[in-house]
Amino acid sequence: MEYIFISFVGLLFILACIDLVVGVGNDAVNFLVSAIGSRTSKFWVIMIVASVGIVIGAMFSNGMMEVARKGIFHPGEFVFSEIIVIFLAVMLTDIILLDVFNTFGFPTSTTVSLVFELLGGAVAISLWKIQANGGMLSDYINTERALGIISGILVSVVVAFSGGLIIQALMRLVFSFDISKTYKYFGGIWGGLSFAVIFYFMFISGFKGSTFAELSFVKFLLENKLLVFIINFAFFTTVFQLLIWFTKINILKIVVLAGTFALAMAFAGNDLVNFIGVPLAGFFSWQQYSASGIPADVFTMESLAEKVSANEYFLIIAGLIMVVTLWLSKKAKTVTETSVNLSRQDSGYERFGSTAMSRSIVRISVVSSNFVSNFFPKSIREKLASRFEKIKLSKEEAKQAPAFDLIRASVNLVTASILIAMGTALKLPLSTTYVTFMVAMGTSLSDGAWGRESAVYRVSGVLTVIGGWFITAFVAFTVSFLIANFIHFGGAIAVGVVCLLAMFSFYKSKIYHKKRLAERQKEDEAEAESPVISRENVFEKCTENVTKTIDELPIIFEKTFVGLSSEDLKLLKKAKKRSKKLSSETKNFKNDIHKIVHLLEPNYLDAAQYYIQVVDHLREVANATQYIVFPIFEHIDNNHLTFEKDIIKELEELKNELNAYCTNISKRIAYNNFVGQEAEEKLQEKLLQKVEQLRALHIIKIKGSEIEIRSSLLFLNILAEYKNLLLFIFRVLKAQKSFVQVRDKMISPKV
Repeated sequence: MEYIFISFVGLLFILACIDLVVGVGNDAVNFLVSAIGSRTSKFWVIMIVASVGIVIGAMFSNGMMEVARKGIFHPGEFVFSEIIVIFLAVMLTDIILLDVFNTFGFPTSTTVSLVFELLGGAVAISLWKIQANGGMLSDYINTERALGIISGILVSVVVAFSGGLIIQALMRLVFSFDISKTYKYFGGIWGGLSFAVIFYFMFISGFKGSTFAELSFVKFLLENKLLVFIINFAFFTTVFQLLIWFTKINILKIVVLAGTFALAMAFAGNDLVNFIGVPLAGFFSWQQYSASGIPADVFTMESLAEKVSANEYFLIIAGLIMVVTLWLSKKAKTVTETSVNLSRQDSGYERFGSTAMSRSIVRISVVSSNFVSNFFPKSIREKLASRFEKIKLSKEEAKQAPAFDLIRASVNLVTASILIAMGTALKLPLSTTYVTFMVAMGTSLSDGAWGRESAVYRVSGVLTVIGGWFITAFVAFTVSFLIANFIHFGGAIAVGVVCLLAMFSFYKSKIYHKKRLAERQKEDEAEAESPVISRENVFEKCTENVTKTIDELPIIFEKTFVGLSSEDLKLLKKAKKRSKKLSSETKNFKNDIHKIVHLLEPNYLDAAQYYIQVVDHLREVANATQYIVFPIFEHIDNNHLTFEKDIIKELEELKNELNAYCTNISKRIAYNNFVGQEAEEKLQEKLLQKVEQLRALHIIKIKGSEIEIRSSLLFLNILAEYKNLLLFIFRVLKAQKSFVQVRDKMISPKV
């Protein structure tokens, strides 16, 4: 039995290393997003600064380790064999959960994961103890402390959003968006204040409760905090103001890098408990149990309630593992992209769609804003609005511009650093993800980044991420609860089974993430290889988009109808995915119409009208394609009866004829060959007549009750959308012909 517990403790440390990897993959967004989004410095410089902050922060994290030992449950009520089960359930749940969220690029909270995993595992074992010994759940669970931690996390979300909103509004009133006019007057003061705040909260709050608190120098700092703050503010303000006046050094970049360092340090100081707190508690428990000589199912764990300092070597090693992961993790980059996308200043492609709730929130906000603004005189409203007026950039400048400026980046970092450091000093495991994300959302809202063009989508994105946090809590509790029960029943065998499941989950998520990155890289390469749309190549690019869309149809329908006849769900999934992508591309064509029209010469307005027709018809083609593919997929996915052989044969013929029809039209458009297009028109009429004949024959079969109702409805739907495809594909050809003819007429030499 002794060897089993040794192996369990060893497994906890292995899981801790894995958890550090997946945890940093998730939490790197917390301290990287502001520096990366504002393009403060080269990527490797930002990474070095963050790395140093992580290592130093890890050494200051000692005081937080108590959360894993006694923050959620009363350790004295559990014996060693039960404690080790809870800790194993927590760690196994954590690595699976965080890896899944990282794979899909959603920043979730490692703090919430830890709290609810500990709660789930402890409740599972507590229920068994209540059944055997009686008592109440509150005898085993530290409900007061647990509720305090959970409420602290929720309150921090509101405080972080409000803090970011208010501080950013004040900074924008001071600096405006045209920083060049105000930077030389207020830059030194803001830099001095930022550095003084960072030093105060990071070092003084960080020293408190750490192993460095007994040093004489540290004691002096802790006893004279206000004096230290004033001296720092005066010193850094003077230095920065002189740098602004007599050098070309941008002190805002220094502030952002310092903030990145501070936030990385705060992250390590506050969140390291989420990754190694449980394994260290397990190791300490095993040490106490081994020294006692009492059986594992008798030895109670009151010792976990005592104040114990973690071994500094463990903390430093953990910090180094986090640094290595930070440099190597591809998933960290994926998660960072989500936060940068939601807080960027410009509008454009939005990752998240519109929802009823996001529309309601934006509508209420607009009405409320208009109502409040009416109480202020017009002159004041105009004066305030001028401070928030954005600098107009050319299209080329807008493309090169960062997601947001250095003022917002510095506010993000300083505000988040203060809140997290305060939580660390109070030994509250605040969620660094919640705090940094909500600060960033507050500053972006204050900056007007959520304009009328993008607000609905940004709010939807925020709600999606926040919803993911609540899902994290529920899933963390449930999975930990189930795993703890499973291990309680199955012992070492159950642990082995769960480890295998975790390895399988890791393997599948890695493949999925790798596949997603490969697809994105392929798209980026294709975009890089294709020429940028310009005034000179706009016609060629438009034609390329049309032929690309038409050429995709035979591929989709080949997969669809082969999948239907063979009931191959995997093949139908591929067809569904391609049709969905086609719909997205045609939607983007439509959204980009204004860009195309802008690029056309003024005397090409007629061509613009025809191009709009082309895009409208392509959109209808994509819709008809989806209306064929999706119902077929659902029919097979629901295991409904497939078609009879004669109908399958008819559909196969229709598919072949449609593919030939698409290929011919695509070639005509690609080569601008519209002579003799009557052949396609005749083929279209022939196929339309065939569709009508098949529909009539099918109605006869329905009257004779010769066909199953679901299959019948599906077949009629296919015929209807097939007809729409024929009509709209030919309309694309006609509109494209007019589009090209107008162009040729305008560029032909005048006689």
